[in-house]
Amino acid sequence: MREHLAPEEAQRPPPRDPDAKRPSSSELAFDLRGAPPPPAEPRAGRPSTPRFDPRGDDAPAEPRAGRPSTPRFDPRGDDAPAEPRAGRASAPPAEPRAGARPAAAGPRARPSSADVPAGALDGLLAMARDQGASDLHLVAGRPPLLRVGGELVPHGDPLDPAAVASILLPRVPARLSPVLEAEGSCDFALELAALGRFRVNIARHRRGYKGCFRLIARTIPTLASLGLPDAIGLAAGHHQGLIVITGPTGHGKTTTLTAIVDILNRETSHHIITVEDPVEFVHARGKAMISQREVGTHTRSFENALKASLREDPDVIVVGELRDTATVRMALSASETGHLVLGTMNTPSAAKTIDRLIDLFPPGDQQQVRVTLAGGLRLIVSQRLLPSADGKRMVAAAEVLPGSVALWNLIRDSKTFQIPSLQQRGKSLGIIRLDDSLAELVRAGKTTLEAALTVAEAPDELEAVLTGKRQPALAPDRRPPAPPPEASRPGAPEAGKGLFERAGALFGKKGG
Repeated sequence: MREHLAPEEAQRPPPRDPDAKRPSSSELAFDLRGAPPPPAEPRAGRPSTPRFDPRGDDAPAEPRAGRPSTPRFDPRGDDAPAEPRAGRASAPPAEPRAGARPAAAGPRARPSSADVPAGALDGLLAMARDQGASDLHLVAGRPPLLRVGGELVPHGDPLDPAAVASILLPRVPARLSPVLEAEGSCDFALELAALGRFRVNIARHRRGYKGCFRLIARTIPTLASLGLPDAIGLAAGHHQGLIVITGPTGHGKTTTLTAIVDILNRETSHHIITVEDPVEFVHARGKAMISQREVGTHTRSFENALKASLREDPDVIVVGELRDTATVRMALSASETGHLVLGTMNTPSAAKTIDRLIDLFPPGDQQQVRVTLAGGLRLIVSQRLLPSADGKRMVAAAEVLPGSVALWNLIRDSKTFQIPSLQQRGKSLGIIRLDDSLAELVRAGKTTLEAALTVAEAPDELEAVLTGKRQPALAPDRRPPAPPPEASRPGAPEAGKGLFERAGALFGKKGG
């Protein structure tokens, strides 16, 4: 009957007849499906307001959810939009279009982010490759800096803070953006098809952002190309134990570690697992099966990765950095259970590396750690990078301390302070002192005496040896025998010597 009523009457509900039967739920559902709901009745959950006809010409009576109540913008208009983008303040109608930059009042002294081309970073990295640099630094307020031969060399004009931010921030991976915001720095690897691979650190400082790009070689280096002794490569023949590459930050520890892993990858059929932060050198498929995991991307931490790797049937476990007690504990445990573990540490010498490994543990556990190291330490390599004679590249000097019964006894008996004495007389054991390696580089003309003295453990002795002022000091077991007891009784000529001469004779004896 309702379709035969007048339109204005059809919009009003019919009067209720008290004698009429109340419709059932099925009849009510059929009635609702058969006719549209009355427009005067509002929808559930919305205020009772007139329904907006989208074909009208005026502004909507009810704004969209989550947006302020502003006039509807007609995109066919010629002026600026009346409603700005989400997250921005409301702009007056005279504001330029979204994304447009206001015209500058005058010439600018420094470039802004708008003046930085899209490929600016690629050009800077290409320049760093061409100059043979090891690192590229981009710092707000400074020109681009290249580290060539150990020295920072500026190139170009100072960079505006906004320009540095526009170069660096788009390169930060999405997963690390919250880390950079919360902690102020982040590390990741950047790979560009035409320029190779880079290790990147981006951080905030007082004037804005700064970035450091470590240039990674396009090919996997060899020990021969690095100028390192072949004795280091013999470490690849061990089936279990611990090998540690040490040295200050930025002195090529990761590169040497990569060269050893490459030997294992090419010459053995082992299962190699690497855990790095981030992954720097990417190993190609070789004779071995190699799995490279990155902290933050493939695993939560070094400790978690090491714990999981023990169930993955590995032969060799490579740890990018032995940085804390938990990681060192897992590495020592893996070396005891039949695995070959390789890692790096930031320590200045081989002897101090052993002390550092022990001191990471509480006093109650240190004796057990000594026993573990005495049975599993296979090799420690401590290296330094110093500029070449022409100043265009870096050369490596290495201290090599292989595992031996004599070394293990010193570790077990808490006599690590005698390791330097073992190094002096242990050439037959394959031990190479850092100063001996430096002397060879100077004699070969690969570096200068001044550069060698800056990293030598005993600069005065090294200078005396290289300039010919005196012969190198003999090891304690090769020194002349002490004078007979009669010469040292009171009243003998020996008693008339000075205090330092008598002290020198005393400490010069074997075992002193």
